[in-house]
Amino acid sequence: MNKAPLQNYQVDAATRKALGRVAVFMGGDSAEREVSLNSGRSVLNGLLAAGVDAIGLDVQGCLLQTVTNPQFDRVFIALHGRGGEDGTLQAILEQAGIPYTGSEVMASALAMDKLRTKYVFQGCGLPTPRFRAMASAEEADAILAELTLPLSVKPSREGSSIGIFKVTNRDQLVTAYRNASQHDPLVLVEEWVEGPEFTVAVLQGQALPVIGLSTDNEFYDYDAKYLAEDTRYQIPSGLAPELEQALKQLSVDAFRVIGCRTWGRVDIMQDAQGQFWLLEVNTAPGMTDHSLVPMAAKAAGISFEELVVRILADTLEVAGD
Repeated sequence: MNKAPLQNYQVDAATRKALGRVAVFMGGDSAEREVSLNSGRSVLNGLLAAGVDAIGLDVQGCLLQTVTNPQFDRVFIALHGRGGEDGTLQAILEQAGIPYTGSEVMASALAMDKLRTKYVFQGCGLPTPRFRAMASAEEADAILAELTLPLSVKPSREGSSIGIFKVTNRDQLVTAYRNASQHDPLVLVEEWVEGPEFTVAVLQGQALPVIGLSTDNEFYDYDAKYLAEDTRYQIPSGLAPELEQALKQLSVDAFRVIGCRTWGRVDIMQDAQGQFWLLEVNTAPGMTDHSLVPMAAKAAGISFEELVVRILADTLEVAGD
């Protein structure tokens, strides 16, 4: 993973022919539309720079239309959120026999649902903060009797830190629930882990260099992810080598138990005692100029062009199964 960055990465003629025409799906109708458009444009430019025959498609409305007389051979999914990241699009493409990047239907749907992801982590003995599902404001007292403040409140099936709140008392919990439930009627409440945040990109079964995250915001929220210019990214992560290796292994384990394929990103917190806690797995992470997977790949000596081609090239193996 310590090779020098590749310059002017190009696919060979045989690979270009095998890939055929590639459609980069972006945009969509979810709350993450603008982020997806930025990701899609970056992916499209990377593929074109590498010599891949690629086109961009802003996917809106009925997803079934995407497979009606398609003018492409395979799809690079750069859609985020519902419709594009939750297994819906993956199921449509699978039924149409069109190869696509990333995780399959089950893993996509599972990872999009933070609550059920945590049930899997818990069932597999992987560390994740204590949590409860919240379906009404009347459950606030029962949740406070079971969990320790402060708490994180978030929509179960939303991304990009949309609708997430930190609460320190009952009134805040009720308000945060009402706000989060506008994004999803099922709300996840989990104990807040105070400490550094890390993210680990997984590419073709291997963990890329760990990235440490820090921000002057209360937590790594939407603003810190996509808008702020003062968010700090640590590569190297600052962890001792043995801890970084343990974190990489934990991330690969999380990726595998969800059933993910080819690429993704795992988000983790570390508490004051040094314990790592899994938060979630992202199966179609951002690919913008602020995004973490390209950053980790670059630290591993993988150019953006090589990164997107490697993700795409796995669809050749799937199609050949």
